[in-house]
Amino acid sequence: VQLQASGGGLVQAGGSLRLSCVASKRTTRKLDVGWFRQAAGKEREFVGLIYGADGITEYVDSVKGRFILSRDDARNTVFLQMNSLKSEDTAVYYCAIWRSGSPYDESGYGAWGQGTLVTVSS
Repeated sequence: VQLQASGGGLVQAGGSLRLSCVASKRTTRKLDVGWFRQAAGKEREFVGLIYGADGITEYVDSVKGRFILSRDDARNTVFLQMNSLKSEDTAVYYCAIWRSGSPYDESGYGAWGQGTLVTVSS
């Protein structure tokens, strides 16, 4: 399976963007899909995860209440709705499949998408 992330762009602080992650060859109902982001000069960090079996979601504290994960299994797509964006949300956003270990650690993920750049202007 391969993942393709898209939807990034330039947005003003306080605005919204919706990122998409499309999975090829496998339904998202069977996949645990996580999102990570990497700001310039920083390590990649966990943003959120949606579990394939039950749709339960988890988020890093800094985005709770602002970001929402959802999925459309018919389109094999996971969405990351980002609201009330802040300048510190500026980063390249990646989606990947969680396979083992801690869901908050990128080492347990595979099938990384190519990333999509989100720039929030203040």
